[in-house]
Amino acid sequence: MKKVIIIGGGAAGMQTALRLAERGIEPLILEKEAEAGGKLRGWHALFPTFTPAEEVLTELRRRIEEKKIEIRTRSEVRSLTPKSVTLADGQRLDCDAVVLASGFTLFDAAIKEEYGYGLYDNVFTSADIERMLNEGRVARADGSAPRRIALLHCVGSRDEKVCQQHCSRVCCITGVKQAMELKQRFPEADIFNFYMDIRMFGPGYEEMYREAQQKCNVHFVRGRISEAAPTLDGRIQIKAEDTLTGRPLRMSVDMLILLVGMRANDDSAALAESAGLQRSPSGFMAPRDHFLHNVESNVEGIFYAGTVTAPKNIGETLNEAIAAADAAADYLNE
Repeated sequence: MKKVIIIGGGAAGMQTALRLAERGIEPLILEKEAEAGGKLRGWHALFPTFTPAEEVLTELRRRIEEKKIEIRTRSEVRSLTPKSVTLADGQRLDCDAVVLASGFTLFDAAIKEEYGYGLYDNVFTSADIERMLNEGRVARADGSAPRRIALLHCVGSRDEKVCQQHCSRVCCITGVKQAMELKQRFPEADIFNFYMDIRMFGPGYEEMYREAQQKCNVHFVRGRISEAAPTLDGRIQIKAEDTLTGRPLRMSVDMLILLVGMRANDDSAALAESAGLQRSPSGFMAPRDHFLHNVESNVEGIFYAGTVTAPKNIGETLNEAIAAADAAADYLNE
């Protein structure tokens, strides 16, 4: 039986493995973390349906167990070729093809020092809010309920100053989703989304955006926050400009939430160099082309699935994983 090694045990890696097994090919998943599931493990609900992330993850895990697909956790890949993968401990694993499904890294909000993440209380990232929602307790640092919340879009996206010029695509809809979830928990709170441009590209996204405004009374302000500073009473004062009116704006909020974008993994450069893989200017892996061979690399026998090539939502990731598995299976059956 032909064997394919899948690097990455998140949604893309698991879906790829399931499809390969259906095609009669033996998949082996290598996951560097202690547990499979990737970023999906830390998410609360998925847009635009508010489907619990745990439901999707549980179903993927159930299918993996049912098919008896092997997942090796704590297995970090150091280098690869189309026929082998070498782990950080020096162990070499042979195979017939490789699917790279190693995902992305969240932008480190602390790099944008002007927003005070890691310096001031009550400045959070969108990932922090998802964790709080999972834990069933969203609150300020002192445990109190917020009365005014600001969400800032494009932190670590479309920003030349931090070498992240690409759009992360899912931050806008995440901001809308989280604003609606927070409004449900704190009906009396005023919630503001500060944005550069609202990009509602997916099915149901525009409708969700309208619902946030019309039914949830979430406020949307076109403008970037220039700085944030703590106040004596434990709040965060933000300065911004409403670019639609051209007026400066200053307000104090109880919580500032930074919607962090996706960036390429730190190890992508080393992996690309080891196998001769091409990368995009953004640092993500570059597919052979963006149309007919978008899940193939420039090296025969190495394939891509999910956000290793660009920011995507979960639905796109799962669909692309099937395409990657089929491309790998067709390659092996030629």
